[in-house]
Amino acid sequence: MRTTTLGTRGPEVGVIGLGAMGMSFAYDMATQRDEATSVSVIHQALDLGVTLIDTADVYGPYTNEELLGRALTGRRDQAVIATKVGLESIDPTGGPGGSPLVKPNGRPEHVRAAIDASLRRLNTDHIDLYQLHRVDPDVPIEETWGAMAEAVTAGKALHLGLSEVTVEQIQRAHTIHPVTSVQSEFSLWTRDVQAEVLPHCQQHGIGLLPYSPLGRGFLVGRFTSFDELPQNDQRRRLPRFQQDNLRANLDIAAKVRAVADRTGATPAQIALTWLLTQGPHIVPIPGTKNPTYLADNAGAADLQLSIADLADLDAIQAPIGARY
Repeated sequence: MRTTTLGTRGPEVGVIGLGAMGMSFAYDMATQRDEATSVSVIHQALDLGVTLIDTADVYGPYTNEELLGRALTGRRDQAVIATKVGLESIDPTGGPGGSPLVKPNGRPEHVRAAIDASLRRLNTDHIDLYQLHRVDPDVPIEETWGAMAEAVTAGKALHLGLSEVTVEQIQRAHTIHPVTSVQSEFSLWTRDVQAEVLPHCQQHGIGLLPYSPLGRGFLVGRFTSFDELPQNDQRRRLPRFQQDNLRANLDIAAKVRAVADRTGATPAQIALTWLLTQGPHIVPIPGTKNPTYLADNAGAADLQLSIADLADLDAIQAPIGARY
């Protein structure tokens, strides 16, 4: 797989990453997780050149980091581990719809304890990219970021990133310690970052990690009805997946499929390739625990789209319904 750097100051990684969250957390919560398959998918990712693997302490909680730590035994040097701090679990069994309940915690003492715990679970002596999962509205970002910067000074983390932030928050953090990357939801049906965050990142050499780059499965045509969503799946709570909205949004998936059909690619590859054309240092992190889907996603790294294809994708209308 071809590679890029995560911003101008970050590590070299494959242009497609892997989100590990679904191996332990959130989607289709009633389904029994198969650790052997998940470990196999992580090994397959490394073999394909998918080197950046994204997790978080709150996924599980804690079990996703533990899974990744076990999977990387003997292969740690082949992976770029990205994990997160700043959310803590209130109730892992969930609130309405069964989704886990979490709350922000950006207190410096929490950060200092959390990174040591993450290092133990990941079975490593350093984290390649340590990210602030969400800014705590009750703690100045400078305090949280300062504690994360201490981890870099101590050699526990190599680079720092932010998730779901504004330009103003990026700037405030950057005065304390360089921001290597920003993680945000970004896809053909979620383009908010194009207004301010993406241009700022490009101007300042900051990498961008789009999560949910396949629209939580919608852009690849996985769902045509609300009833197809598994019970206790967090998508049942999201406005865009409600029956009337989902029906109205089907045209978006159909347009992605149309480009895929005429190029001989898959819808997933089309959606990921479109993201890769949006600027340098963009590394989508589609999540999967399925080896077929992983190979499909990795294939986007070598796909070329024509000007006409990109124009058709750019013209796709905004979805009906808010993100959350």
